[in-house]
Amino acid sequence: MGQGGSRLRFAVLDASHRDPNTRRNFRRELDADLAEFDAAGGELPTHYSFDGVVVTGSRSSVYWDEPWIESLVSYVSDAHAAGLPILGVCYGHQVLATALGGRVEGMGEYELGYREVRHSGDDLFEGVDESFTVFTTHSDTVVELPPGAELVAENDYGVHAFRNGHAWGVQFHPEYDRTTAESVTRGKDLPEERIESVVAGIDAENYEAACEAKRLFDNFVSYAARVRDEADGADESEATV
Repeated sequence: MGQGGSRLRFAVLDASHRDPNTRRNFRRELDADLAEFDAAGGELPTHYSFDGVVVTGSRSSVYWDEPWIESLVSYVSDAHAAGLPILGVCYGHQVLATALGGRVEGMGEYELGYREVRHSGDDLFEGVDESFTVFTTHSDTVVELPPGAELVAENDYGVHAFRNGHAWGVQFHPEYDRTTAESVTRGKDLPEERIESVVAGIDAENYEAACEAKRLFDNFVSYAARVRDEADGADESEATV
């Protein structure tokens, strides 16, 4: 951990298979120093000396039998056990759920485009209206929360956020800009009519509404700072005993 008041340092575990949109979006939204790791390429930290961990989206499914996925899930489990604040986004949300003992399954359909989600109140959602707009793109979902986890947000498609201690998973994409949303949508193997309908909705009005959810990143940074400062304070107290 760093010294109180200094800039935070997060490990960003990039599962996007080197999608440049992912790096751009998280660099823009996270007000912290970022140590970036190509998790989908098998690159992970060798330690837990960070103020927080962020796990990105991916075109992969967490239940696929691939060595890098197993290693990523294991690292996230150990980071949580070490007490690090964690934010998992979309695929990262599913990785976190799996790492902590939950269950993820395929939906048999896509939730795609700007949708309404409802939260029940939590540190991560401070300043966000109870019903809010987000961009969604997923065909897997958390069907069973980890033991001890709290459901924080949902819509008609199911779980959209949960919390377990210092860790949160969010199914939607608060980091997306309009360029990313359109690029991802056009990359889906779906009927052209549906693709064009979703793209038509990626307009200035919907994007502006969805920007409210970007507060989650500042809230996560603030929370991680509190965790760090509390740990620093405890260390100082022990040193004076």
